[in-house]
Amino acid sequence: MPLNPESPLAKLMATLPRAGKVEWIGLRPARDEVMVSTGAVEAVTGGGLVGDRYKGGSGKRGITLIQAEHLPAIAALAQHPDLAPSLLRRNVVVSGIPLIALKERRFRIGSAVFEGTEECDPCSRMEDALGPGGYNAMRGHGGLCARIVEGGTFRIGDPVEAL
Repeated sequence: MPLNPESPLAKLMATLPRAGKVEWIGLRPARDEVMVSTGAVEAVTGGGLVGDRYKGGSGKRGITLIQAEHLPAIAALAQHPDLAPSLLRRNVVVSGIPLIALKERRFRIGSAVFEGTEECDPCSRMEDALGPGGYNAMRGHGGLCARIVEGGTFRIGDPVEAL
């Protein structure tokens, strides 16, 4: 059941101290291929990102995001000195905003508008990418899936703003 927007908890959940920032963008051109880093991308309403394998109407998973602040935690849990964002198979790395706060909310990146739909749980491929225990290293740090409500373009450095 949705929270009453006037409740104290709803007000706390709606308060964000600042906008986030896009740190990295990646596309998966096809199944089982390495992610390709890009400086800008076009989001298609009701679909996905141009150049990404999920571009054809993936609904609530049109884009996947992960927090930059979680990368060191995942690396430590997987016993890696650091991690390339492409290993984690998420489209966008953002910093400065708690992604969980965007679940079931609309937000803007560049000229595109998104709606956070669900947490982005890790897949079994994390064992191959990160080694034994990679799946569990990602649990609780997998990020957010979102649908594309209004298409547009966004770039590295663009703000991530709750609406």
